[in-house]
Amino acid sequence: MNFFEGTDIWTLAVIAGLTGVTLLTRTFFFFSSEEWALPDWAQRGLQYAPIAAMAAVVLPEVLMQQGQFLHNWMDARWMGAAVGAAVYFWRHNVLLTIVAGMLAYLPLHLLLGW
Repeated sequence: MNFFEGTDIWTLAVIAGLTGVTLLTRTFFFFSSEEWALPDWAQRGLQYAPIAAMAAVVLPEVLMQQGQFLHNWMDARWMGAAVGAAVYFWRHNVLLTIVAGMLAYLPLHLLLGW
């Protein structure tokens, strides 16, 4: 079985181009002989990256099911997210937030079938 069988030249060119762009952007900082530091505004902005990534992953899972917004409030995901958010704003502890959210979610989901 030939790997390139059925692959056109444009697909290979795109793969090669994306590989080149990825290597260039990942190794860009090694090309400079001077020390490079991010500006203060960029460092402040990067502090929000983890919460933005978490929101991008968690919110669609909590608010949607099979591409449709949930219309029923009796969903264990909503309750788990609400408890998790409340615990986070109360204690500012991520591990405690996850544990509390799961402790709210699991009984509702497993025992009540929400």
